[in-house]
Order: sequence, then C-alpha cells, then structure tokens
Amino acid sequence: MSRSHALLRTALLTGSALGADAFATDWPQWGFDPAHSANNTAETGVSAANVTQLEQKYAVALTGRVNAAPVFAQGITTASGVKDLLFVTAQSGRTTALDAADGSVVWTKTTTGGHTPIESSPAIDPDRQFVYSYGADGKAHKWAIADGTEVTSGGWPQTITLKPSVEKGASALATAVSGGIARLYVVTNGYVGDGGDYQGHLVTIDLATGANRVFNSMCSTITTLIASGGCSDAQSGIWGRPGAVYDAATDRIYITTSNGLFDANTGGHNWGDSVLALHPDGTGAGAGLPLDSHTPTNYAQLDGSDIDLGSASLSILPAPTGSTVAHIGVQTGKDSKLHLIDLDDMSGSGAPGGVGGEIELIDVPISEFWMKTQSVVWVDTHGDGAAWVYVGNRSGISGLKLTLTGANVPHLQPTWQQTSDATSAIIANNVVYHAGSCAAGTCLLARNPTSGALLWTSPSIGSLKWGSPILVNGALYVASYSSNSTLYKFALPAINDIIFANGFDG
Repeated sequence: MSRSHALLRTALLTGSALGADAFATDWPQWGFDPAHSANNTAETGVSAANVTQLEQKYAVALTGRVNAAPVFAQGITTASGVKDLLFVTAQSGRTTALDAADGSVVWTKTTTGGHTPIESSPAIDPDRQFVYSYGADGKAHKWAIADGTEVTSGGWPQTITLKPSVEKGASALATAVSGGIARLYVVTNGYVGDGGDYQGHLVTIDLATGANRVFNSMCSTITTLIASGGCSDAQSGIWGRPGAVYDAATDRIYITTSNGLFDANTGGHNWGDSVLALHPDGTGAGAGLPLDSHTPTNYAQLDGSDIDLGSASLSILPAPTGSTVAHIGVQTGKDSKLHLIDLDDMSGSGAPGGVGGEIELIDVPISEFWMKTQSVVWVDTHGDGAAWVYVGNRSGISGLKLTLTGANVPHLQPTWQQTSDATSAIIANNVVYHAGSCAAGTCLLARNPTSGALLWTSPSIGSLKWGSPILVNGALYVASYSSNSTLYKFALPAINDIIFANGFDG
C-alpha cells in the first residue's frame, strides 16, 4: 500500500480528517453537558496523536463584544441547506447563529432595553428545535434554531427579573432533562460594582408548558420574582460561568451564591455564599428551605470582604470505587479554596442550613486571589478510571486527581501545575484545552491531562476575559474578547489537502 493510500485509510478509519457526520454531536450549553463537566466524551477526531496538526481555518469578525463561550448544533436544516451552527450572545444582548463551516452569519436577533453588559452563553433545547438566550430586556428568549424566528406565545419571552437595571443574567443558560421533562435554568446576579437592590435567584422553566418557578437566595420564602423593595436583604448573586448544575446521580440542581447575608443556621431565610441543592423543578424542601446546603464556616468574612464563594459553580465528581462517600462535588471561589462536598449531606448536619462539614478544604495548588474561573472534570477511562479536576486562573493551571485516603475518604491530590495563566478549561478526547499567555499574546493551548505537558499552541487569538473554547466534531472554536470580537476556528487539514500533499493518484 502506498503512503498516500495508507494516509487515506487511516483518515477514514479514525475520522481524523472527515466531515462532522463521521463523529457528529452537539455542544448544546456551557460545559457541554448538564453537569457542565466541559468534557466532550464523544469527540474522536482530534486527539493527542494529531492535535499538533490543528490549523486556523478562519477568523471572523463578530458584531459586538462577546464575553462568553459559543454553543454548537450539528446538521440543522436551514433555508440554505443543512448546516452545523454556532451560536453566540454578545454583551449587547444580540444572539447570532453562524455557519460553523465558514463563519458566515445565518441569522441574528437583537433584544432591546439597554440593560447590559450580558456575559451569558445561550443554550440549545434538548429537542434541537430552539435556542435560548438572555436579553437586554431582562428576559429569556426562545428562537427557532433554523432561522431565529422568536416564539412569543406560551409565556415566551420569559421574564427573569423585574429589576433589569440592577439585576441581570450573568451566567450561562442551562438545560437538563429529568423524569422525561426538559427544563431551562436561568440565574441572576448584580452588575459590576455590586450596587442596588438585587437578590440572586434561579428561574426554572418547564420547556413543554412554559410554567416557571423561582428560588430566591435572599428572602427565600418568597417564591416569585422580587420587585424593588420586596426583600429587606440584598446583594446576593449567582454568577459562576455554568449557572445551574444538574447531577443525574442525585437528580438535583445545584446553584452557588455569592455574598449577601447568611442566617439560615439561626432560622433565617438568606443564603449568601452557599451551595444549594434543589429538585430539578427548582423547588426545595418548602418553607424557603433548599433540599440541602453547604456554607463555609467563614461565611461572614466572605461576605464582608467580597470574596464570593459563587465566582464558580459546583463541579460533579464520580466517586472512586470503595469510597465512603457516594456522591461528591467540588466548589471553588474567589479565595482559591477547594471545598470537597458530600452531596448526600452537604454540611454534615443532616439538614440544610448547617455550616462547614466539607470532606476536605484545600488551597488551589496555584492560587489567585479573586479567582473567577470554573473547575472542570475528566475521567481517565483509558487509564486507572480516576476522576481529575482542572483549575485554571491568571497564575496558572493545576491538575488534581481524586483519590482515597487510607480510610477510603475522598481526597483531591494535587498532581501537576503549570504556571501559564488559564481561562476555564475544557477536555475533549483526553486532551485539556485552555486559553493563556504565549509568545504571540493570548493563544489556545492543548495539554496532556495526567501530566500537564504542552502538546500544541495556536496562533494568537486576542484577549479573553470569561470566554472559553469548545471542541466539537473535529474543530476548536473560541470567541475573543474585544470591542468587536473575533470568532476563530481551528481544525485538522481537510482530507483533500492530505491527499494532494502526498501525491494521491487515485
């Protein structure tokens, strides 16, 4: 067999240079799945063996500044044919669908109201017929995925806040399916500067009926949206990049709050700087109580010094075989601490409202004060089956392995650190990707997940703030953070390029 025939056969068998249909999947929300692991386990095209072949396919100017990650749906039938589509929401509230093949605009929709900036990623409906985004009017909008036609019946657009001038959607929209019911989750926070009468809350929307429920982090006995002056306490928000996190193993939704009064341990109904567990429909245990909660012992210090626990959302970790704890979560915050939490008893007190009680509390190996990135999770299915946590910030990126102590208690073991700064990372086909500093400025970097060794660096992509890349169906996408952002695509050489370069003669 000639070398050119061998290359072609390898490409056909591995999908390393094929179109999306060879290994098609979606990246429907921030962090890929409802748990926001950021691990695309369906990717087969780009691997550690060929990641060095990634090359820039385009750099397309977007309208407005984007400070969030894109989402992706493959094989959507549009008026101009079947296309893979990328969706981005700009800080202005404009949501745009782009042809993933060349970056051209398929449709774009604006929202009015002027309440910006918005740092929210959109989310794709589980049935792939609609895409949802947060708008400058304080509402969640429902757009037909193929052409952007807005749904204006059945409760849509959904009002998310009654105070859009002081309260906004600052996190990604999220979806999950539980018990056959698909739901959309939208959380709120204040604006930069923490001013005004805002109470972070979760709005849960039944996508079949349009019915919604509200859980407020302040004055939690109020189960509707709070108008100005409607709660005596304020300035608790929810703004971790993923927003609400769903864990199928516990069948619960988790939200993490930032700042604000915490008094639930003394009979109050304020849940500042806490991780809260709720039913998938957004309800708790009743009487303003979540199903369970975790609050650090230094909650007063966190609030008083603006050290938000909720600068990130909870990450879900699969328990090691033999573990004394069946369901595990890890929470980071601005103070670069890692709280390992028993999700079956989050404070160790057997009820919501307890303080402390984490399995362990350790420093992020490479710490950064006021850390704002999300930890992400990978399971080494080709090795020892262990779960890993990756934490990046402006000081560096760390890989921690979930192990067991001699008493079979879960323990996060710091395993590798790299001093290259990092945005929130992602994982695809056993490779870790993040944005960080490089000789050219800011680049995308690919790393070995068990050692942190650098595998590949992209050309410069401009600056990023809270944005992060996605890798799906053999292509890596990222939107830069600038006055008019740029959408970049990196992919392997096309199969025709490989054939031509190696003299394939048929």
